[in-house]
Amino acid sequence: MSTPLEDAMDTLIRIFHHYSGKEGDRYKLSKGELKELLTSELTDFLSGQKDLHLVDKIMKDLDSNKDNEVDFHEFVILVAALTVACNDFFEEQLKREGF
Repeated sequence: MSTPLEDAMDTLIRIFHHYSGKEGDRYKLSKGELKELLTSELTDFLSGQKDLHLVDKIMKDLDSNKDNEVDFHEFVILVAALTVACNDFFEEQLKREGF
Protein backbone atom coordinates (compact mmCIF):
# COMPACT_ATOMS: atom_id res chain seq x y z
CA MET A 1 0.00 0.00 0.00
CA SER A 2 1.35 3.41 -0.94
CA THR A 3 1.67 6.38 1.38
CA PRO A 4 -0.15 9.70 0.88
CA LEU A 5 3.11 11.32 -0.27
CA GLU A 6 3.73 8.54 -2.80
CA ASP A 7 0.14 8.98 -4.04
CA ALA A 8 0.73 12.73 -4.40
CA MET A 9 3.91 12.12 -6.41
CA ASP A 10 2.07 9.64 -8.64
CA THR A 11 -0.72 12.17 -9.16
CA LEU A 12 1.72 14.89 -10.21
CA ILE A 13 3.31 12.58 -12.77
CA ARG A 14 -0.04 11.39 -14.13
CA ILE A 15 -1.46 14.90 -14.41
CA PHE A 16 1.61 16.19 -16.22
CA HIS A 17 1.56 13.35 -18.75
CA HIS A 18 -2.20 13.61 -19.22
CA TYR A 19 -1.67 17.07 -20.72
CA SER A 20 1.79 16.73 -22.29
CA GLY A 21 2.34 15.49 -25.80
CA LYS A 22 -0.92 16.53 -27.38
CA GLU A 23 1.17 19.02 -29.37
CA GLY A 24 4.77 18.19 -30.20
CA ASP A 25 7.07 16.52 -27.66
CA ARG A 26 5.13 14.03 -25.56
CA TYR A 27 7.35 14.68 -22.54
CA LYS A 28 6.83 18.45 -22.49
CA LEU A 29 3.98 20.92 -22.24
CA SER A 30 3.46 23.46 -25.00
CA LYS A 31 1.99 26.82 -24.05
CA GLY A 32 -1.46 25.56 -25.05
CA GLU A 33 -1.07 22.38 -23.01
CA LEU A 34 0.17 24.37 -20.02
CA LYS A 35 -2.85 26.67 -20.26
CA GLU A 36 -5.19 23.68 -20.44
CA LEU A 37 -3.51 22.10 -17.41
CA LEU A 38 -3.66 25.32 -15.39
CA THR A 39 -7.28 26.06 -16.23
CA SER A 40 -8.39 22.46 -15.58
CA GLU A 41 -6.26 21.53 -12.57
CA LEU A 42 -5.60 24.85 -10.81
CA THR A 43 -8.98 26.49 -11.23
CA ASP A 44 -8.90 28.29 -7.86
CA PHE A 45 -5.46 29.69 -8.63
CA LEU A 46 -6.56 31.17 -11.95
CA SER A 47 -10.11 32.16 -11.04
CA GLY A 48 -9.11 35.38 -9.30
CA GLN A 49 -6.53 36.40 -11.89
CA LYS A 50 -7.34 39.31 -14.16
CA ASP A 51 -4.05 39.27 -16.06
CA LEU A 52 -4.77 38.10 -19.61
CA HIS A 53 -1.09 37.33 -20.12
CA LEU A 54 -0.68 35.23 -16.97
CA VAL A 55 -0.04 31.97 -18.85
CA ASP A 56 2.58 33.72 -21.01
CA LYS A 57 4.30 35.02 -17.88
CA ILE A 58 4.21 31.62 -16.18
CA MET A 59 5.56 29.97 -19.33
CA LYS A 60 8.41 32.48 -19.55
CA ASP A 61 9.29 32.05 -15.87
CA LEU A 62 9.19 28.24 -15.99
CA ASP A 63 10.93 27.70 -19.31
CA SER A 64 14.45 27.78 -17.91
CA ASN A 65 16.06 26.29 -21.03
CA LYS A 66 14.10 28.64 -23.37
CA ASP A 67 12.74 25.90 -25.64
CA ASN A 68 9.17 27.28 -25.47
CA GLU A 69 8.01 24.14 -23.69
CA VAL A 70 7.75 23.13 -20.04
CA ASP A 71 9.31 19.80 -19.09
CA PHE A 72 8.44 17.83 -15.96
CA HIS A 73 11.29 19.39 -13.96
CA GLU A 74 10.08 22.89 -14.81
CA PHE A 75 6.48 21.88 -13.99
CA VAL A 76 7.47 20.57 -10.56
CA ILE A 77 9.09 23.93 -9.81
CA LEU A 78 5.70 25.60 -10.43
CA VAL A 79 3.88 23.12 -8.19
CA ALA A 80 6.49 23.51 -5.44
CA ALA A 81 6.36 27.33 -5.60
CA LEU A 82 2.55 27.35 -5.43
CA THR A 83 2.62 24.87 -2.54
CA VAL A 84 5.08 27.04 -0.59
CA ALA A 85 2.93 30.12 -1.24
CA CYS A 86 -0.18 28.30 0.00
CA ASN A 87 1.63 27.08 3.11
CA ASP A 88 2.87 30.62 3.84
CA PHE A 89 -0.67 31.96 3.46
CA PHE A 90 -2.13 29.37 5.84
CA GLU A 91 0.62 29.91 8.40
CA GLU A 92 -0.07 33.64 8.34
CA GLN A 93 -3.79 33.00 8.80
CA LEU A 94 -3.11 30.78 11.81
CA LYS A 95 -0.85 33.41 13.35
CA ARG A 96 -3.56 36.04 12.96
CA GLU A 97 -6.03 33.72 14.67
CA GLY A 98 -3.61 33.19 17.56
CA PHE A 99 -2.54 29.60 16.84
